[in-house]
Amino acid sequence: MGNKSTRLESKVIIVTGGSSGIGRAVAERVAAEGATVVIAARRKDAGEEVAATIRTAGGKAHFVATDVTVEADMAALVRTTVSEFGRLDGAFNNAGSVAAFGPVQGISDQDWRTDLEQNLTSVFYGLKHQVPAILAAGRGGAIVNNASNLGAVGMAAVAPYVAAKHGIVGLTRSVALETAEQGVRVNALLTGGVDTPGFRESMGTTPEAVAQIAALHPLGRISQPAEIAAFVAFLLSDESTFVTGAALAIDGGFTAR
Repeated sequence: MGNKSTRLESKVIIVTGGSSGIGRAVAERVAAEGATVVIAARRKDAGEEVAATIRTAGGKAHFVATDVTVEADMAALVRTTVSEFGRLDGAFNNAGSVAAFGPVQGISDQDWRTDLEQNLTSVFYGLKHQVPAILAAGRGGAIVNNASNLGAVGMAAVAPYVAAKHGIVGLTRSVALETAEQGVRVNALLTGGVDTPGFRESMGTTPEAVAQIAALHPLGRISQPAEIAAFVAFLLSDESTFVTGAALAIDGGFTAR
């Protein structure tokens, strides 16, 4: 698989939202570094295709159809992982999307709940079931939660999404404090614009729309999924063993303004 390193060799890692975009890039990267990756997503065909691609390239991958907003699904994901591979060492809680656009007075109750469920409650379910599994393995481990840069700053017209992402940062810090003495590290990722299918769908496909978003980043561009994946792989590895409870920006300078 063109391994960059073997620093994740022997680790078993869950990646939610792993069928496309950032999740797919992370799944491919951690597998390339030696991990067994368990891909979770709702779309069975897409998830199975990613897992098959990783296996064809020489990696170890397994797909579990999962709705991250359903606690029973998240519990089953962890159970299946431990049953198939003997333990859990790490997770990237990445799945999420925007349901509600527009000023707060126009947001429906359902859209508010949808944004919180798919972006915040899903991470809570992940942590609730991943932490005990990692502790049971007795080797320590690491969890990374994708909060996006909107976990640190506000943005008009997406208030429910911003509220959920801010919630991820607080949830991450609290759980990191709960698990620090037991060797489980928990960090939040503050990603800027990333060139994924979801980004293109929500922000527009025209060059003008992309340029407008890129201009918000001091580096003058949005990132590629592989850039995010490299950072996540580091956080999941034993090279970052003194990093926990942090909200780490990988956003081209967006939150530095």
